[in-house]
Amino acid sequence: MSLDVIGQALDIALQPNVLIALVLGAIYGLFIGALPGLTATMSTALLVPVTFYMAPVPAIALIVSSTAMAITAGDIPGALMRVPGTPASAAYTDEAFRMTLKGKAGKVLSLGFFFSALGGLTGALVLLVTGPLLAKISLNFSSFEFFWLAVLGLLTCALVSGNDAARGLTSLLFGLLISTVGLDITTGAPRFTFGSMDLMGGVSYIPVMIGMFAFSEILRGFTTNQHGNGGEMPALGKIVPFKGVLGLLKKYPFSFIRGASLGTVVGALPGIGGDLAAWIAYGMSKRLSKTPEKFGTGHPEGLIEATSSNNAGLSSAWIPALVFGIPGDAVTAIAVGVLFMKGVNPGPRLFVENPSMPTAIIMTFFISNLLLFPLGFVAIKLARHVLAVPRNVIVPIILICCFLGSYAVNNSLFGVWIMLAAGVVGYIMERNGFPIAPVILGLVLGPVLERNFIMSMQIANGNLLAFFYRPIACGLGIAIIAILVATAVRSILTYRRAGEPVPDKKELADEAL
Repeated sequence: MSLDVIGQALDIALQPNVLIALVLGAIYGLFIGALPGLTATMSTALLVPVTFYMAPVPAIALIVSSTAMAITAGDIPGALMRVPGTPASAAYTDEAFRMTLKGKAGKVLSLGFFFSALGGLTGALVLLVTGPLLAKISLNFSSFEFFWLAVLGLLTCALVSGNDAARGLTSLLFGLLISTVGLDITTGAPRFTFGSMDLMGGVSYIPVMIGMFAFSEILRGFTTNQHGNGGEMPALGKIVPFKGVLGLLKKYPFSFIRGASLGTVVGALPGIGGDLAAWIAYGMSKRLSKTPEKFGTGHPEGLIEATSSNNAGLSSAWIPALVFGIPGDAVTAIAVGVLFMKGVNPGPRLFVENPSMPTAIIMTFFISNLLLFPLGFVAIKLARHVLAVPRNVIVPIILICCFLGSYAVNNSLFGVWIMLAAGVVGYIMERNGFPIAPVILGLVLGPVLERNFIMSMQIANGNLLAFFYRPIACGLGIAIIAILVATAVRSILTYRRAGEPVPDKKELADEAL
């Protein structure tokens, strides 16, 4: 990419109408992300009517800045009230809230905004420099590679489900079971719909997530007459925005590098999106950490890796969207539709015929992530007022957000009923020690796993060894097997270090039964 093209793109990106769109989009995204249940995808969809009256670059700038801010601001309710603002935030909500309970709310919010901004800038740089190359690589991924990637995502459930792997596996299987509701992928036959037309389209994970994290929290507060995780209102301590974040970067440099790199790679894969990157990043951080026992107690290491991957994946998701016109996630799908509506066809010819336009769009990523610093400073300073609101005021607000977020998914009351049912189930599960994060993970990745497994088996005529024929698929498969073996070896070593006899096969079978 020549310097002339970059200069022309900067001239476009720094025009007043583009900058105004970036600032307004960021403020709007901050408001949407901080409200539980209102996702970044939902905020983007609500902006489409506004873009009708805007030029292509300001329209995309509005979407880019609002999405980047909404993804980051989703950490605010998760850290303060244990209610994730976005699906990506659900991966590390418990960790962030436990850090708040220690009086470190300012620290957890600061590292969220700081490392999200750094991850987004990293993803934007990759998009600018190596976009075409990564897009070509992602297009070479077949159903075999996507299957292994989904398996890798599901493996993280064991890493985010606490110390009881059996309960974590049970929760995961429950989520996978819910994901099978709807029409069969191959035959189109209804499964577990019980004659309900609403269930034909399956169970959306958004109402389930809102119910299990937000509504169950309200139920827990009513039954214990307390707030949060069964305790009093968390003490925020002294909040100084961005204090100590440079020290965290020096202490955990590899966590940031791994998170940003993983988010960039996963985000570039069409149809995957950044939500999965956050789950994998948090799980990988615990697996590679020198102090995995600190995870789940309010430890910043996993938060750094997961938040870095969020915005990195958000930026790199535009690689296939801009270079080949293939949306990387729901947000880029909406944005590609906006570009088509403006008469701009994203794809290789766009970089040849008008290279300054896609480059200007990439420049808006840098500006929108830089806006995370000043707006994040304001958001962190105002965070104290969220918990200063009386509980009898904030609970109805959260409840209204639960209803609005669940209803807005399909503009149907059925989503509200799903949310209420999921809230009751989530409340019962947590009262009995079953983690709820694996349920969401299984619900999100279940269709991806099933679809790609069936497609792969059809291509291979039922030959399971075909999952190792392709080089990338073989590498992913071997890596996953290595993770499983390493987990088993670590469990054996843990037994021996504790001075306990290693259980034999019969004991393991009896325990499983």
